Amino acid sequence: MNIERNSVGWFEIYVSNLERARAFYEATFEIELSELPAPEAEGVPPVRMLAFPSDQENFLPGAAGAICQMEGVEPGVGGTLVYFSCKDCAHNAALAEKAGGKIQAPKFSIGQYGFISMVMDSEGNTIGLHSME
Repeated sequence: MNIERNSVGWFEIYVSNLERARAFYEATFEIELSELPAPEAEGVPPVRMLAFPSDQENFLPGAAGAICQMEGVEPGVGGTLVYFSCKDCAHNAALAEKAGGKIQAPKFSIGQYGFISMVMDSEGNTIGLHSME
């Protein structure tokens, strides 16, 4: 099998309060989100988007994505689960809790694949944290 790129090319995490979610994700991952011009399409409600840092020109490993706010799309538990790569998922889980999130599953081993933790963000979405340490 010849793999040219990772399977996931983009992700969107829908939120109710964009500024509250911005504060949560920036504090949890110690990053800065940037305003992303939203696509406009007939029949599609307007969307506000804040992008995670990425380098789309050099095709770095991993998927780029954004938090989004759109009328009619609600966040919540039970949807798609996005895993964020971290140096130490326990550290980022603690940052998430300080930023208004909730640790749902503290760091645990997944064998040769490293460690994961799961947290609920400020909007009620569950996200995964993955690290090799």
